Amino acid sequence: MGYYNSSKSEKSKKGYFASSFTGLIAGALLVGVILPSVTDGEIESVAATSHNQGVSGLQTSSTVVTSDVTEIVEETSGAVVGVTNLQVAQQNPFASQTSQKAESKEAGVGSGVIYKKDGEMAYIVTNNHVVEGAQDVMVTLEDGTELDAEVLGTDIWTDLAVLKVAGENIETVAEFGDSSVLQAGEPVIAIGNPLGLQFSGSVTTGVISGTERLVPLDINQDGTEDWQSEVLQTDAAISPGNSGGALINAQGQLIGINSMKISQEAVEGIGLAIPINTAIPVISDLEAEGAVHRPSMGIAILDLAEVPAQYRSSQLNLPTDVEDGIVVQTVADDSGAAQAGMEAYDVIVELDGKPVRSVLELRQYLYNETKVGDTLDVKAYRNGELQNFELVLSENK
Repeated sequence: MGYYNSSKSEKSKKGYFASSFTGLIAGALLVGVILPSVTDGEIESVAATSHNQGVSGLQTSSTVVTSDVTEIVEETSGAVVGVTNLQVAQQNPFASQTSQKAESKEAGVGSGVIYKKDGEMAYIVTNNHVVEGAQDVMVTLEDGTELDAEVLGTDIWTDLAVLKVAGENIETVAEFGDSSVLQAGEPVIAIGNPLGLQFSGSVTTGVISGTERLVPLDINQDGTEDWQSEVLQTDAAISPGNSGGALINAQGQLIGINSMKISQEAVEGIGLAIPINTAIPVISDLEAEGAVHRPSMGIAILDLAEVPAQYRSSQLNLPTDVEDGIVVQTVADDSGAAQAGMEAYDVIVELDGKPVRSVLELRQYLYNETKVGDTLDVKAYRNGELQNFELVLSENK
């Protein structure tokens, strides 16, 4: 799985395309979504039909057609913008310093959605990977107006980012829907910028193919699954540049942020979007605080599966029937774990009465089921004996 925006730099392309996962999700890419086919919205009116006699004697007909889709697009497309990631190109080390001028150049183009206007400012949600590494970010409105954007915050775990721009020229703001009530087969519309700004405001249609899909992510690109992202599945054709675009329901409401695709030779029509109900609390934190506040135990950890068998018995003194768990490598001073008495080489096997078998499961439990300040009951083996610890979760810095 890799990032997949419209990009002009080789460095960006390598970052966007190089990585992959194993199993079914191998080759999945973080991208934006366009939707093929036609929704089931019925044509509401046909007007202004005329017949003209051409020079050759052939008759031509002009018909203006409106439908549910065209009306929704007319009402919502102004809230979808282009987002350009600008980075300073690497300087020639052999050129004279007086001749060198650091200029920001386009490193990638994605999409974004205006979700709020407050006073003189407007706020935009996009993907983290759209603005990652940017020195500057530029937003392009539907009418071509270009605005300098401030990145208020980014979150790598949900692949979301929030931008702020001057709101003087902004008139359309997206309305949040409710992604929890979506059903398979429900029609949706996607608006974004496939292949960059030359195709800005492209509109495609499709359906919800599935909800609550889990997609593995390798956050640090080390070949190990770090997180599982819950996404909406659509029967979407995916193109570079749609990242961060809008997935709209039949009521014209924003129900997803387009982000990923499954990219395999034998796979067609599996596009993925971040559900808006998942995105809203992250957006709120990024706008207000610049980061998402997640709880921390105050420990560095490692999957027990990565520890060779001989060390499990000689150093960890684990019973032979303990095959899964999380090894504590270090404990931060003054952390909740330190105050609870946890030590290096403790092997965690249970949180709040629920078994945990891997770092991924521990992280998902902390981030999804707890909050800063909660008390966590931990069971861990130390020198072959199962012990109980009670610790208070602090903020992950």
